[in-house]
Amino acid sequence: MLDQLLVAGLFFALVTSLIMTSWSAVWVFASAMLLAYFMGLVDTAEVLSKATNSGLVTLILLLLVSIGLEKLSWLTRLSGKLISQNYPVSLLRMGFFTALFSAFVNNTAVVATLAHTVRNNRHHPASKLLLPLSYTAILGGTVTLIGTSTNLIVSSFLEDATGQGLAFGDFLWVGLAVTVTGLLVILGSSRLLPTGSTGQIDINEYLIEVEVDDASGLVGKSILENGLRELEDLFLVEIVRGSHLISPVAPQEYIEPGDKLIFSGDIKQVDALEAFDGLRLFAVEEGLLRTNMTEVIVMPGATIEGKTVKDSGFRSLFDAAVVGMRRGGKRLSGKLGNITIQAGDNMMLAVGPDFNERKNLDKNFLVINDSVGKIKTTPFQDYFITGVLMLVIALASMELIPLIKGVTFLLVCMLALGVVRGSELRRRFPFELWIIIASALTLSQALTNSGLVAVLADVLHDGLEHMGPYSALVGIYFGTLLLTEVMTNNAAAALSFPIAYGLAESYGISPMPFVMTVAYGASASFLTPYGYNTNLMVQNLGGYELRDYFRVGLPLSIAYSATALILIPRIFPF
Repeated sequence: MLDQLLVAGLFFALVTSLIMTSWSAVWVFASAMLLAYFMGLVDTAEVLSKATNSGLVTLILLLLVSIGLEKLSWLTRLSGKLISQNYPVSLLRMGFFTALFSAFVNNTAVVATLAHTVRNNRHHPASKLLLPLSYTAILGGTVTLIGTSTNLIVSSFLEDATGQGLAFGDFLWVGLAVTVTGLLVILGSSRLLPTGSTGQIDINEYLIEVEVDDASGLVGKSILENGLRELEDLFLVEIVRGSHLISPVAPQEYIEPGDKLIFSGDIKQVDALEAFDGLRLFAVEEGLLRTNMTEVIVMPGATIEGKTVKDSGFRSLFDAAVVGMRRGGKRLSGKLGNITIQAGDNMMLAVGPDFNERKNLDKNFLVINDSVGKIKTTPFQDYFITGVLMLVIALASMELIPLIKGVTFLLVCMLALGVVRGSELRRRFPFELWIIIASALTLSQALTNSGLVAVLADVLHDGLEHMGPYSALVGIYFGTLLLTEVMTNNAAAALSFPIAYGLAESYGISPMPFVMTVAYGASASFLTPYGYNTNLMVQNLGGYELRDYFRVGLPLSIAYSATALILIPRIFPF
């Protein structure tokens, strides 16, 4: 009984921390796992076995393989042919190929590659295409075992529980059905998408911050007297003075030493500020010129995420300095160096000569310039690696070789051909995801050891007994869907699986419909930008607000859920 109370308290703290705090998921899961270990809820052998779970190792290998797959030039070559003057045709064509590639390649990489084309197309507003791009990438990931890490995580949990993970083709029919249904719903609800500009994001959406030196000739004079109201391309919107914000700025406002002047306007015209005595731009402090501007989106999982611009060592990491930032479609004001970087942030950078050569760009940024940070593969590499991938998929689908062996062979081929390098694999090794899944598997074992899973499953079983297992299946699905919208899809799957599996056991039925329900519920992230990486990536690129996700995502979520809940118990009977 004491063990059950300890585990219940641990899981309550875990879920509360994931939902209510900004703490990193890896630290939350790792801390909970260590507490379970030190409290004796799991032993050393169990912790080590979870860390080397073959399903988890397969997931890590596939993520390493995806580093090489995202370099293949097929999608880049195809991207320029996807969008035409006919909007419905463009939407369906883009959606089809996005879903196809996302079924085999990391969907974050697919969205990052196609975002350049969508952003720069001449025919349609980017806001009419970017959110559908993210949604179809999510849908495509549900078609195969390797399409999304969520599927592989669920497979890891199943293998841990039964000794046998999911087969490569288990997701095919339900995945195809939800993808086709989703594409049609997206086409029908496309009129709900906001209409923005067809070109680059308006540079006026950024803010420029300059600081007044103590010895500046501007000190003691008003805004009007200093001529700061007469700039053609820049507009003074506010002044940060110590802990006070002055906005709007009156023409009679006097300048004081240390004032931070916040301008809106054409960032590329920052040279106009050089004419004023004693004004220092943040990028100038960092030793960079302003003549070469590059726009980037901070990627989920970036090494700089959660750090301030100054604390991250931004200048030395990227040979670049931050000139302006946007978040959630809104401009950020205040002292740039002290702003904490978040995934999805839109940054305007003043870049130095070595920026394009830095090997950490793809880990941290989606660069809005497809000539930056891209490594080209040769036709031979494209054909050979694609051929080996198809062979591995075919053999694994027919269960002639284990998937882990085929993926290992594919990774060795990539290393031998120079498609990826050992240093690159070390740099991009998904260590945090490994910790999260190993911790989640360990906590699931603690739930089982304490008997809490059986108790919870029996309680749910008794409450739903008169309604049958299908009602329990629906409850598990919507519970998982709710979790994936407020945290991440991987965390939602990890938390829902033990309950779902225990509930199936309490009914004495096959766990497969419940397992697949967790997988599809965890991938149903259409209502907010936070549950899925690709949703967050396109937020600033398309200028989307939270209501846009809900308005466009709700019909898709309803259709996706209905299709999944109808087909899962038919393809995987109780």
